[in-house]
Amino acid sequence: MGGHHAASGAAAWVAVASTGPYTLGWYPLDATGVLIGGMATAGTALVCDWDHRSSTVAHSLPPLSNVIAVGIENASGGHRQGTHSVLGAAVFVLLAAVAAQIQVDTPWGVLSVGAGLLCMFMINIAAKALKLFPRSGWITNWVFALAMAGLVTWFAPEQWTWLPMSMLIGVVVHIVGDMVTTGGVPLLWPLVIKPPRFMRRLWVLRNFWRPNGAFSIPLLGRAGSRREWLVLIPVSGYAMVGMCVAAWSLAGTLSAALALAGRLVSSLLGLS
Repeated sequence: MGGHHAASGAAAWVAVASTGPYTLGWYPLDATGVLIGGMATAGTALVCDWDHRSSTVAHSLPPLSNVIAVGIENASGGHRQGTHSVLGAAVFVLLAAVAAQIQVDTPWGVLSVGAGLLCMFMINIAAKALKLFPRSGWITNWVFALAMAGLVTWFAPEQWTWLPMSMLIGVVVHIVGDMVTTGGVPLLWPLVIKPPRFMRRLWVLRNFWRPNGAFSIPLLGRAGSRREWLVLIPVSGYAMVGMCVAAWSLAGTLSAALALAGRLVSSLLGLS
């Protein structure tokens, strides 16, 4: 389910980018990176479903997101085809790497324009999937998206280096999430290898190697099953705790910076 993909992406980012207890710390970032990257990865964990013109992702920033969905659907061969493969994942990561390189030198410093635009979509997609917006609130969608784009453009930690990692984690989490349901994914697309007819009768094999050539390890059953909910409840809780800890740390840093700025201003006024 869309919300579960988003929660899984955020949880994976917290595990990889945070350095606190119960985290992996493979790609350590500061609180800003954990918080903004977590929101972005919640969106990249949904980008694979941008291959369907009726999906939540397609309606995240209308009409632009709808046009993009039609193009991806045509290029990838339809829903759960090219975007859910190793090749599709590689293309998404490459696009993120290219977007992250788009920077503009200004009198105020280097602005990460590419990261801002990409995160505008990713963070808004996550918010839409998590039902943070009213169904008819497309104006709210755009206002929120533009605000996030400005935030990332100005304050993206380490400029752009975390963005391809966010995309990689998100698409891998999405593909693995779909693989552990009964539908499976066509990992080798555009190469589709279907099992021979006589092998499709074997109960074990037909559950792992689908007649349409998709691969599946159906640990969670159908999408939206009770098993999926039981697994995703603690995963969502882990993501929320990690994001809240990062937000609390960031708030403390900002408070300290504001206090320091206040003391400096007071000193200057006293000298004058």
